[in-house]
Amino acid sequence: MPTPEHPLRKLGFLTIGLFDPADPAAGHRSTLEIIELGERLGFDSAWLRHRHLQFGISSPVAVMAAASQRTSRIELGTAVTPLGWENPLRLAEDLATVDLLSGGRINPGLSVGEPMNYDTVKHELYPDTADVEDFSYARVNRLARLVAGEKIREFSGKQGVVEEFSHRVEPHSPGLRARLWYGAASMKSAVWAGENGFNLLSSSVIFPDKDQEPDFAGVQQSQIRAYREAAAQGGHPARVSQGLVVIPTDSASPDQRQKYQRYVDQRTPRTRAPQGPKGMMFAQDIIGSSEEIAGQLYAHQGFQEVDEVAFALPFSFEHEDYVQILTDIAEKLGPALGWTPAA
Repeated sequence: MPTPEHPLRKLGFLTIGLFDPADPAAGHRSTLEIIELGERLGFDSAWLRHRHLQFGISSPVAVMAAASQRTSRIELGTAVTPLGWENPLRLAEDLATVDLLSGGRINPGLSVGEPMNYDTVKHELYPDTADVEDFSYARVNRLARLVAGEKIREFSGKQGVVEEFSHRVEPHSPGLRARLWYGAASMKSAVWAGENGFNLLSSSVIFPDKDQEPDFAGVQQSQIRAYREAAAQGGHPARVSQGLVVIPTDSASPDQRQKYQRYVDQRTPRTRAPQGPKGMMFAQDIIGSSEEIAGQLYAHQGFQEVDEVAFALPFSFEHEDYVQILTDIAEKLGPALGWTPAA
C-alpha cells in the first residue's frame, strides 16, 4: 500500500438517511444517531443529502438543527441543497439560525439549476412566477450576499414602541459565508465556484468537457485544478472536498458482504460509459478491505488533489450496516489514509 506524502486532513461522511413512508420519524432518528456515532468515532463532518418529494431528507436544515443539539464538535453540512426549491432570503435566515445554535459548525452545500421534474411541480412551487424564476448562478450569489450580511434595504430602526427592524438578514452569523460550498460537476461550475469564493464539493457524478477523455478520475482532477487556479486568481481560499462511495468490509458479516457486493454490482454498469446527452459520468463504488480501498484511493487522480473527503454512504442499507461501515472507515480506512480522529 502506498504511503501518502500528505495525509488526509479531514474525514467526513454523507448520508441520505433512512426513510420508511409508513414511519418516517424512525428514519430521521436513525440519521441523528448516525451523526452522534460519527462524532464519537472522531469524524470531522457529517453531510446530509437533500431530497424533495422523495423518500429522503427534505429538510436538512431542520435535521442539522436537531443534530447540533445532540453533538458538540462535528461539522454539519448539506450536499447539496438545490436552490431552485428555495427562497434565498428565507434560507439565509434559517442557515444563520442553525449556525449560531451549533456554535459555527454549519457547512451549507449548494447547487443551482431548474428543479428536478420541474413541470410536475412548478404549479405548486411557483404558481405565479414559474416561467420567470431565475435558476442561474445569480441565485446562489444572492444567497451568499444575504448570508454575508450585506445591506439589502434602506429601511431600518424603530417603528412604534417595540418593533425594531434591520437592513440586513437577521440573525447574522459571522464566518458562515466562508463555509458556503458549491457542488460543481462541470468545468464551468468548478471555475465559477473558484472565482466567486465558494468551497468546492466534487462528488461521484461529473460532466466532462467535449474534448476530454471519458475517464472519471482524470476529469475530476482537471476540474479541481481549474477550481484552485480560479480561486487563486481571485484571492480566495480553495477548500475542496471529494465525495466517493466507499464500502469497507473489514468487520462486515458474510451476509453484509454479499448485500454490499450486490449493491455495487447493480450500480457498476452505469460507470462504464458516459450517460445521456451531456455525457454524465459516475464514479465506481469502491468496496473491499480498508487496505484495498486505501490503495485504490491513492491511485485515484481526483483523490490525489484533496486533503479532505466526505465519503458517501450507500442508499437504502440498514442502520446496523451504516454503523459497521462508519466504524470501519473511522478505525481502519481513515488511519490507512493518514487521518487522525478528532479528540
